[in-house]
Amino acid sequence: MNECKVFVPYGSVGMIIPQDAFDRGLALKPDCIATDAGSTDSGPYYLGKGVCKYSEGAIKRCVRQLVVGADKISVPLLIGSCGTSGTDSGVDHMEKLIKEICAEEGITGKKIVKIYTEQSASLLAERFAEGKIHPLKNAPAITRDTFAECSHIVALGGAEPFIKALQEGADIVICGRCTDTAIISAMPLMRGCNPGAAWHGAKTAECGAGCTNKWGGTGVVLTVDETGFTIEASAEDAACSPYSVSAHMLYENSNPFVLYEPGVKLDVTKATYTQLEGGRVRVEGSQVIPMPYTMKLEGSGPVGYQTIAIVGVRDRQVLADPIGWIDALSKNTQRKLDAFGFDKAEYSYDLRAFGYNAVSDETIEPGSYVPREVGIMLVVTATTQTLATEIAKSFNPELLHFNLHSGEMPTFAFPFSPNEIEKGLLYEFKLNHVVDTQSPDELVRYSSSTT
Repeated sequence: MNECKVFVPYGSVGMIIPQDAFDRGLALKPDCIATDAGSTDSGPYYLGKGVCKYSEGAIKRCVRQLVVGADKISVPLLIGSCGTSGTDSGVDHMEKLIKEICAEEGITGKKIVKIYTEQSASLLAERFAEGKIHPLKNAPAITRDTFAECSHIVALGGAEPFIKALQEGADIVICGRCTDTAIISAMPLMRGCNPGAAWHGAKTAECGAGCTNKWGGTGVVLTVDETGFTIEASAEDAACSPYSVSAHMLYENSNPFVLYEPGVKLDVTKATYTQLEGGRVRVEGSQVIPMPYTMKLEGSGPVGYQTIAIVGVRDRQVLADPIGWIDALSKNTQRKLDAFGFDKAEYSYDLRAFGYNAVSDETIEPGSYVPREVGIMLVVTATTQTLATEIAKSFNPELLHFNLHSGEMPTFAFPFSPNEIEKGLLYEFKLNHVVDTQSPDELVRYSSSTT
């Protein structure tokens, strides 16, 4: 019977797994090690700027663990979404780290295959004009010019590029942006395992410990065969359960029974989950339905500059109605900004009351909730950094002393001096679309090297 074991040690390169849990994963004799290295979770800055959100030291620690581990048991290593956002520079930097580590560890003769998925703005503009780019739910309206407004655009690759690299003898595959599940499903699909089990198992294992009872303290080993998959934690004190495994279909997915991937629709409506001894779970009955092949596009570009300022408030009169205070402060400062001659078309600002309603922005009836203290964050966005900071500085005396009520002047607390913090360029996601492709390789490029 066709069978494939995949060891997934982390939810993302840059996270951590104890060495004993990693070693136990190797001892379970996987056929490959596969892990994600990126995400859009932390917003558009990392794609727009083309930089990684994890520290260099944390990444190199993980990559060393991966490269040495894969070499120790002589299995392929697959890493996707390199550099957080999967830009070409992220892939090249991952190759540089791997070669440094191989040189330091005396590991030679490894074939590295790079898969690039960063896209040309002009090519996508042509595809858009041809009607081959379609919006996903809640996607922004775009024009042909939108693509040129992006600093970087990536297309999420599927399993096929990984399979091609493995078939060509890759020891290490490093990919630009791709779906998390594509990295993990590739070898089971190549081995002829059940496609539904391969995709469902990959979705379950994508965050490593996320489908166990010990988040962050273990990896998982996924075994896919011709009828289903079995998943288990690599740490001895961690376990999977039918609840933890089935629940992962809802992670970053609005439908607990359906998941769309490049070229396929995964349907787990008929899946069964069985608890096995040793904290393992067996899943059968997952199905895939072929779909037209599309690749999701992610694009990010600059939309201005930001400066922020923070003040802590404990004045009881203000806290009885923080929104009333914010509204009055804003109107008072706006009169000053107008008198200074600032052009409203070149800036905007927002005051958020953390500890009150900053996250939800919900309306709270005055007097129904009186917090002990709140943190007021001013966010100014403008066409230049200088203007953003000038606007923020105009708020400074108001944030420190503005009194909504008559009587004693309140004094609030600035946590920093100076209180204005320049954030630099502000980036925004500009694409949430898919592009039609004739083949999985159409928008993908390959390159190879050896250690």
